[in-house]
Amino acid sequence: MRTQLGCDAVGIPEDFSHRIMTRLPRVGCVYADQGLWWWVVPAGSDVALEWPMPSYYSPGALLPETDAAPILLHCPDGDAPYTPPIPLYLALCRLTGTTPAWSRTVGAGHLPPPRSGEG
Repeated sequence: MRTQLGCDAVGIPEDFSHRIMTRLPRVGCVYADQGLWWWVVPAGSDVALEWPMPSYYSPGALLPETDAAPILLHCPDGDAPYTPPIPLYLALCRLTGTTPAWSRTVGAGHLPPPRSGEG
């Protein structure tokens, strides 16, 4: 498989991952390791996103050291190993009850002052 976009990984607990797997239009490579499923995403999939707990974001797809190698659970057809990060993020937000970062309202303390002649 080609990894022209680089690789990061998102670790999501197994119970969430089972539910997410059925909700995504495309699933890339997914590995299992110590109760987490690691979803391969393009490098930089954390830019402007706060992956909700209980997930873990791993730049470079570096997994915590363990005694055993991760187990490949899913390998996609085609030559790209990636799960699209936005559908994965949205599915995880939905399951955790987290509002996506771009949907959060801005508090009044963050609004610019009105221009003269307004308000």
